[in-house]
Amino acid sequence: MVRRIAVTGGGGQIAYSLLFRIASGELFGKEEPIALNILEVPTGVDGLKGVVMELEDCGFPHLKEVKIGSDPEEIFGDVDVAILVGSKPRGPGMERKDLLTDNGKIFVGQGKALNQAAKKDALVFVVGNPCNTNCLIAMHHAPNLPRENFHAMTRLDQNRARYQLAKKAGVPIDAVDNVVIWGNHSATQVPDFVNATIEGKKATTVISDRGWLEGEFVETVQKRGAQVINARGKSSAASAANAILDGVHSLYKEGPVFSSSICSNKNPYGISEGLVFSFPCRLKERGKVDIVEGFEIDPFLKEKLAATEKELLEERDAVKHLLS
Repeated sequence: MVRRIAVTGGGGQIAYSLLFRIASGELFGKEEPIALNILEVPTGVDGLKGVVMELEDCGFPHLKEVKIGSDPEEIFGDVDVAILVGSKPRGPGMERKDLLTDNGKIFVGQGKALNQAAKKDALVFVVGNPCNTNCLIAMHHAPNLPRENFHAMTRLDQNRARYQLAKKAGVPIDAVDNVVIWGNHSATQVPDFVNATIEGKKATTVISDRGWLEGEFVETVQKRGAQVINARGKSSAASAANAILDGVHSLYKEGPVFSSSICSNKNPYGISEGLVFSFPCRLKERGKVDIVEGFEIDPFLKEKLAATEKELLEERDAVKHLLS
């Protein structure tokens, strides 16, 4: 059986970093035959032909087919996984919420196309920003697909947070566990150091400087994307592609607790329903997760969670005309 994977924004930087890694077998294994369906706007399809040539020239043995086009229904036809990367990029001085109006319309159309064409158990992984609310919009317009199959990416934020804790503690990154991101993939996101562990000990014990944890650590993770843009003039691409692989992989293979933004209905942490909110997750079955209960919410986290929840409620209100 060939696993069919759709990637939108196929001519963009993230997709260029992503497609070859998927085709090489990094996502589903080197023995898994795959097909790539790549979506781009009409003006970008000719340029995408060059990417197809490069994929062909790599000679990936398990890449059975590459299809490109600008019609979402055609590209989403019978896909098992849809990775929605394409969106208007964020430029210097812009926050993700500034993109709500422009990108919301894109995800209305893509949600409808997924509803009509994708397999009914397809996994949808939203990357294009503002990804939480874009995911909410797509999910709303794809009622034939289970809500629990929709995810928005906060894995890049989780990876950033793990690195910062490892760097501060002077340990390898694989010594840092239980790091999760709560809320929105934005400057209000909440990197959780309270429940993190370093070499099996509470991170707050290993790093006793609470001021650094509440201040520089949180702010660095929250603003890292903007710092990358300011430094290179473009948004994160290679690290985002890597996080997509990490994030989707966690939805197919059992592993440690991870962060993913999912429908907030019936969550155990008192977050408003009807949002796409990042929680600590654990794989339940292919493409589906349980929210991990029992994470400590101290006064600092409680305040930060309220702020990111408020932002997501405001974003939802701003696009309510797209959710009717």
